[in-house]
Amino acid sequence: MEIKRENNYAFIDTQNIVRGLERLGWFIDWKKFRVYLEHKYHVTKAFLFLGYLYKNERTYKELRAGGFELIFKEVYEFEGKIKGNIDVELAMQVFIEMNNFDKAVIVSGDGDFQSLVKYLKEKDKFRVCIAVSAKECSAILKKYTAGKLGFIDALKEKISILEIK
Repeated sequence: MEIKRENNYAFIDTQNIVRGLERLGWFIDWKKFRVYLEHKYHVTKAFLFLGYLYKNERTYKELRAGGFELIFKEVYEFEGKIKGNIDVELAMQVFIEMNNFDKAVIVSGDGDFQSLVKYLKEKDKFRVCIAVSAKECSAILKKYTAGKLGFIDALKEKISILEIK
């Protein structure tokens, strides 16, 4: 008798993860993280949501080669900083893909995703939320994940590439 393997999708708030790890002093090796998601959570498709900058085209090519599907948001400048808030795009993609996956892996510590997590749990479509660290994860998101919460900082030895400090 063959055991059915899970078909889970990851939805990754790239900016949230990159900025959080920068505050901790290290960079993520996205290829290693993709392998981790596949092995630990049976992620068959991983979406990265990010603001598009032409100067990063080489990086985007590498991310695609590493097994990610990229979903871009137009960026804008606000108070001298480039912004590309992707919360709505991430949530929309979850709903677009809802019938294609068993469970969703949400990779963000942003409390704005609490209603998405709550909805996914109600539909038995939530696997886990992965935030940068306990400190970088909103209290409301911690509440709604109810123990189904992982932290990237615990994986530093496995998935980091370069110290910033």
